[in-house]
Amino acid sequence: MVPVMSTVTAPSRTGRRADLIAVGLAMLVVAAAIGVGLYYNRPGSGVVIYAFAPPLFGLWLPHVGPGSVAAVVLALLVVTKGPSLAARLRWRPLLALGYVTALAWTFSLAMIDGWARGFTGRLTTEHEYLHEVPGITDIPAMLNEFSSRILDFQPDSWTTHVSGHPPGATLVFVWLDRLGLQGGAWASTVVVLVGCLAVVAVPVTLAALGREDAARTVLPFAVLTPGAIWIGVSADGLFAGVTATGIALLALAKRRRILALPGGLLLGFGLFLSYGLVLLAVLVLAVVVLTREWRILLLATAGVAVVVVTFALAGFWWLDGYHLVVERYYQGIATLRPYSYWVWADIAAVLIAIGPAVIAGTRRAGADFLAEPKRSFREPVTLIVLAAALTIAFADLSGLSKAEVERIWLPFEVWLLPAVALLPSKGRRWWLAASAATALVVNHLVLTSW
Repeated sequence: MVPVMSTVTAPSRTGRRADLIAVGLAMLVVAAAIGVGLYYNRPGSGVVIYAFAPPLFGLWLPHVGPGSVAAVVLALLVVTKGPSLAARLRWRPLLALGYVTALAWTFSLAMIDGWARGFTGRLTTEHEYLHEVPGITDIPAMLNEFSSRILDFQPDSWTTHVSGHPPGATLVFVWLDRLGLQGGAWASTVVVLVGCLAVVAVPVTLAALGREDAARTVLPFAVLTPGAIWIGVSADGLFAGVTATGIALLALAKRRRILALPGGLLLGFGLFLSYGLVLLAVLVLAVVVLTREWRILLLATAGVAVVVVTFALAGFWWLDGYHLVVERYYQGIATLRPYSYWVWADIAAVLIAIGPAVIAGTRRAGADFLAEPKRSFREPVTLIVLAAALTIAFADLSGLSKAEVERIWLPFEVWLLPAVALLPSKGRRWWLAASAATALVVNHLVLTSW
């Protein structure tokens, strides 16, 4: 790919104090979420938040593991060498290196918790997809009866994660089983392999929209994102990889329009991985606006329609499943978890998952929009970041994800990563180090769940 000459003004060196203030305020929000959460968790509080390392879903458990040294070494290598390599390597080899490094970073973070506890056992608990796989012997029958088993307190109710998602998520693991890739090790491996595609899909999208300079800046930050803690291993990491690749294909369709069709197919399948991913329509619209090719939207919509019709013909109607999931949601702990806490504590969880560099960059995106709103609709970095922030705001206000959003909103969080391109070049290594440090501290202090 020939490097794109950007006509966009370089990030301003001013505003560093505002960046630090934004990060400081974010830390206060996180500290408040921890403090209030611990207060609610005390015996006799009368409030149940069902998160024992608030605002994250996990347990306070300071620990080290087999991946600790490797994670620190990788972080140092990316911080010291990553930005210069990103600036000078040819595009495709750079993407390959970024993907391989992201795999190594994600796996090393998982191994801080150990091979079984941090990797192979993540998807095998009684609440997870693999618990149901042995009982699914007839895929057409499973799809046809799927909705009837969503509600809880029935003899054949699906387990937590299967019932809480459309059948596409379960089908992924059933297909792996049919291919002979049984068990937690294979399932986790596939999740990480697919999830890390988001690390390259986001820069590819920026480059396809004319901002290869920004894409090169973003790649090392995408590699060391704290969100990698939950890419390795939660199925939401896989969801992020699938949908991010779909959006990247829409951006690439600016030059090869036919790519919008497979992009639509991936995004359509994303609707059947998690109901909340319908909110990615905001990001899709932002990318189409930036391409200025509305026929891309038509082709993508056709791809989505193919997937929706296929599932409908197989016996599963998305809207029926969605309404039943909302009902199931309020059959469980969602009725106990207070919206008044989680509506802002969820944001605290997101702040941890994206890290300080993205927080500072997002502040700059907001400032740019307020200063020049019309220009923001032509600038890929700003518009994508604002679209991602709006998507998270919609998801938060819905109240349908009270807690656990550090993993649930991974498909949205990865699209905040372009914000780092708005940071001044001087000092970016410090921001990159802060992102890596966030991941290392969280992973060593908290034993995350799911």
